[in-house]
Amino acid sequence: MIVAHPSLPGVRRVFLSNPKAQTEYDVIVVGSGAGGGMAAYQLAVAGLKVLVLEAGRNYDPVRETPMFKLPREAPLRGAGYREKPFGFYDATVDGGWEVPGEPYTNAPGTDFRWWRARMLGGRTNHWGRISLRMGEYDFKPKTRDGLGADWPLTYQDLAPYYDRTEMLIGVYGGDDDLENTPRSSPGVLQPAPAPRAVELLAKKACGPLKIPVIPAHLAIMTKRQDANTLPKRIHPDNPLAQRVLAQSMRERQACFWATPCGNGCSIKANFQSTTVLLPPALATGNVDIVPDAMVREVTVDRTGKATGVSYIDKRTRTDRHVKARVVVLAASAAETARILLNSKSEQAPNGVSNSSGLVGKYLMDTVGAGLGGQIPILENLPPHNTDGASGMHMYMPWWLYQEQLAGKLGFARGYHIEFGGGRSMPGNGTFSGLETYTQGAYGKRLKEEARRYYGSFMWFDGRGEMIPNEDSYCDIDPDTVDQWGIPVLRFHWKWSEHETRQAAHMQKTFAEIIEAMGGKLTGRVETDGSRAIARGGQIIHEVGTCRMGDDPRTSVVNQYGQSWDVKNLFITDGATFVSNADKNPTLSILALAWRSCDHLLDELQKRNIG
Repeated sequence: MIVAHPSLPGVRRVFLSNPKAQTEYDVIVVGSGAGGGMAAYQLAVAGLKVLVLEAGRNYDPVRETPMFKLPREAPLRGAGYREKPFGFYDATVDGGWEVPGEPYTNAPGTDFRWWRARMLGGRTNHWGRISLRMGEYDFKPKTRDGLGADWPLTYQDLAPYYDRTEMLIGVYGGDDDLENTPRSSPGVLQPAPAPRAVELLAKKACGPLKIPVIPAHLAIMTKRQDANTLPKRIHPDNPLAQRVLAQSMRERQACFWATPCGNGCSIKANFQSTTVLLPPALATGNVDIVPDAMVREVTVDRTGKATGVSYIDKRTRTDRHVKARVVVLAASAAETARILLNSKSEQAPNGVSNSSGLVGKYLMDTVGAGLGGQIPILENLPPHNTDGASGMHMYMPWWLYQEQLAGKLGFARGYHIEFGGGRSMPGNGTFSGLETYTQGAYGKRLKEEARRYYGSFMWFDGRGEMIPNEDSYCDIDPDTVDQWGIPVLRFHWKWSEHETRQAAHMQKTFAEIIEAMGGKLTGRVETDGSRAIARGGQIIHEVGTCRMGDDPRTSVVNQYGQSWDVKNLFITDGATFVSNADKNPTLSILALAWRSCDHLLDELQKRNIG
């Protein structure tokens, strides 16, 4: 099936039921989210013929986003439930922690949750848009404190790709340049929105506590992109890339501060692969996309060279195979490991690209813990404008690097703080727990009390670094297959004391901030971090499983995501992460994917692969 693209005049958006039999693809990209979308875009504008295989269904945010639906119009008034844990209008139209017919298992003693978005664009349709750069310390953590492993590249190696990625997708933020919190180059970021009242109140309280509160960095456009100049800065020597990117940028609008990003964005103001990367990739005429294609295996020839992939056509439940000169895996950290481990042959009995035995190892998530408070000074506020992004305008980066290095904290890595509150859109749960404050009020007095307390609550969430450990990994469950007959993943998971102590420190800090604001805690501060920390996989930042390195014996891929064992096989998702810094991973996945594609193109040009 070939359909016209609804928003790019004259451009046909190509979605196929099956790959074109007559087309000789240069590259197969498995996955269409951050890593897959970036790979498809970069390789297509370089002139390669690209086939994108997506396990989920087709999805068009322009037509399908419920932009102006209110919580009261949704089932359960927008509350989350098993099939839609983030509410009825969440942009994840197919997927979640449970996917019917596609189970995973947990080893005894493990309680890991695996989020999958079975839709075009993958997880980029559902994320917080928080776009923080990793800093110099984050690339060399073992050198700094002796734990985990170092990345085979430095911040300086990735900084130019951060700059270009931020310009490409549109990121707002400030120009603060703090310890291990680097600034972007001049002219790269869009202006940050003005702080809200609750954010300024928190900043005032954090001053005496010496906790920095600075503009957040989110992939949301506060103004339209300059389509006349940015494409030339981003792709200085590529007229095709300049043309399709300029056309795509002209289709994007600035945020009008009225609807939640979690529902998706039909005006393309925030970053989704489906609105920012795939449209210009398709506009080159070099990309075909096949949705509902569940990849189960990378195939290799007798020399160990990748020849293509086998996948299940989910609509017909038939097995298909497609060939290409290069294979790029970007199916998400765990799904990529699953594909490799299931790609067994005589040459690779433990799976493709697994001579090190490390595929599936060193799985990581983000450390998470939260706490809320009721702030009396925010009671009975008159109606006022709280418009803005559906995420933060300000945040708190980690600030105790020197104390931590001196061993004063009892845990090795830090966290940043995401926070908010005030008078946002009322929804299910807005007045949950109000009875604690109203002393049995009902009728007219209950309404008065609701007005008094509405907007007086604030929340604080920590997002911290997990150090990779040998007890956290995934392998193939020998006894379970999914509805497609593909063996499923089995998860093994264990937080170390570095993470649980960090979670306890988070809650202690949140309590100090709330009390400094004159507030009262709405929850309990746990001194036992194992009771405060979120479950593995709950933050949906899982990375690792195919770590990069500079030694084939201790890593799966090199610094460009290129397999040590199969030179024409690349990985561009979060699987290659060596550590999981407190910086949310999507921006780094995008920048690393771009860098991998440049190396892939160089390898093809030199005839080293393909």
